[in-house]
Amino acid sequence: MHLAELNVAHLRAPIDSPELAEFVALLEPVNALADEAPGFVWRLKESETDPTATVVHDYGDYLLINFSVWESRESLWNYVYRSPHLGVLRRRKEWFLRMAEPYMVMWWVPEGRIPSLAEGMARLERLRAEGPGPEAFTFKEFYDVSEAASLPAAAEVRK
Repeated sequence: MHLAELNVAHLRAPIDSPELAEFVALLEPVNALADEAPGFVWRLKESETDPTATVVHDYGDYLLINFSVWESRESLWNYVYRSPHLGVLRRRKEWFLRMAEPYMVMWWVPEGRIPSLAEGMARLERLRAEGPGPEAFTFKEFYDVSEAASLPAAAEVRK
């Protein structure tokens, strides 16, 4: 099983505004860092040729989406908190509004399966509505792969 993660952020201004110019300039190096990180599997990209392109979606113009799949919790943790990504993460208040509800969700997917953005948004909504569980969890309230593998949905995917 691999670990899928989705996180969202509400931009303080339009993505092409001067207020976000520094953030946009950091997209290419931070995304390259993710792409080369040990344990990285996949991330949703808007463009294969423009590393600063953000994902276009139907969830609102000011909602920035980051969606990826990793080999393990440890590989994702190391990228988020033990790489230069952490320096950018620490500056998030400069570019994003504070969110009162959960903005990040994780869940297990069978190796080789890439989840859809709609599935990711549904998992985030589930986390917001029901709290953490084996089908939608966080780093702080994490569910091991063995807990998720016993769920009917995981068994259905394995067929």
